[in-house]
Amino acid sequence: MPSGNAGLNAPGLPQNRDMWRIAVPMILSNISVPLLGMVDTGVTGHLDNPAYLGAVAIGATIFTFIYLGMNFLRMGTTGITAQQFGDSDHDGLRSALGQALIVGFVVALALIALQVPIEVIALRLIGGEPETQAFAAEYFSIRIWSAPGTLANFALIGWFLGLQNARVPLFIFLTINITNIVLDLVFVVLLGMTVDGVALASVIAEYAGLFVGASFAVAALRIHEGRWLPERLTNFDAYRAFFSINANIFIRTMALMFTLAFVTAQSARLGPLVLAANAVLMNFQHLTSFGLDGLAHAAEALVGKAVGQRSRKALVHAVNLTLKWSLIFAAGFTVFYIVAGELIIATLTDIDDVRETARRYLPWMIASPMVSVWCFLYDGVYIGATRARAMRNIMLFSTLIVFLPAWYLAQPYGNDGLWFAFLLFMASRGVGMHIIYRQKIVRGVLGPNVAQ
Repeated sequence: MPSGNAGLNAPGLPQNRDMWRIAVPMILSNISVPLLGMVDTGVTGHLDNPAYLGAVAIGATIFTFIYLGMNFLRMGTTGITAQQFGDSDHDGLRSALGQALIVGFVVALALIALQVPIEVIALRLIGGEPETQAFAAEYFSIRIWSAPGTLANFALIGWFLGLQNARVPLFIFLTINITNIVLDLVFVVLLGMTVDGVALASVIAEYAGLFVGASFAVAALRIHEGRWLPERLTNFDAYRAFFSINANIFIRTMALMFTLAFVTAQSARLGPLVLAANAVLMNFQHLTSFGLDGLAHAAEALVGKAVGQRSRKALVHAVNLTLKWSLIFAAGFTVFYIVAGELIIATLTDIDDVRETARRYLPWMIASPMVSVWCFLYDGVYIGATRARAMRNIMLFSTLIVFLPAWYLAQPYGNDGLWFAFLLFMASRGVGMHIIYRQKIVRGVLGPNVAQ
């Protein structure tokens, strides 16, 4: 970003209302996701064969893994779009959306074409009883057809966030989840379907969300008048910036997923009681992320717009504003876990041994919000500034140089050592991104050059 007086003639600085206009809808969107999982569990959990419940759990795990890996379509599109929006480049807004949709469609076709080997490998890795695996395969073979809709929704959600519009993503999320819940009940409870009904409900729901998102996109394009430039959509070289950002985000996401999977695997090695207790405690971490991610989404949009405007002053103000509220929220989560942590554990499980074990390690979850808040917030900052390479490098360093050695050295302390390594991993990400952010701000080079 240019230094000197670039920020002196900047447009109005981001205000609280600008942040909350994005954060609140995204927090509500995040809250709707676990509700859907509860309904899926509820409808299959009341069927006469427990294999149905296990099959849906396995199938959902496979698609969660696949779609988390593809989430770069959402994250990268937000940063690119926010910068084009800040620069008032309406042609660029069209290119950002078009490129994301085209890449998403190509990836979805690849997933559908490779569905048989993906299914075989995934089920073999996860394991399970033959009957459960057979139902999981049935679920997979139906839900894989949601891939084009799901990935298109990622692109649309990212695009609208880049436009500082979180209401449309909320409408998309609500349409998907409400449609899915209603169809779960219709197909399974009323029509007597089993895992096929749950999978079909998910497929239809994704396309319902796509219809809503596409309708709003058409209206938004009319407001932001511009031209579709075919060379930006058909020339592979035009995708260089897109792939530069998103390939790094993909690697970063894979490293994060490895760390989470490693925690689960090591929990299992510590015994079934610790595994169950840690699964309960991980819900605290998910709950924290639901709240703080909404503020991180606001940071993505506000920082991206400031970078597009080439206003260092607006960028710093956006970071400080979202960081202040993130810290307030994190402190609130900490107090909430101190007061209600044991009640939450008791609500999530009625097995006395699991409750007692989870309470033993609850202090790690009480400490987690104030440790994790930094990396959640700075993820949003770096996405908005399209500094994907730095995100990747810090994530790899935190995983390979911090987390794994810390876990290895802390093994004598058992589960305490595992949680210590995990929180050190989260802290390392936050500290690393904060240091680089401060260096770039001081040097005045944190800007739209995506190659850095």
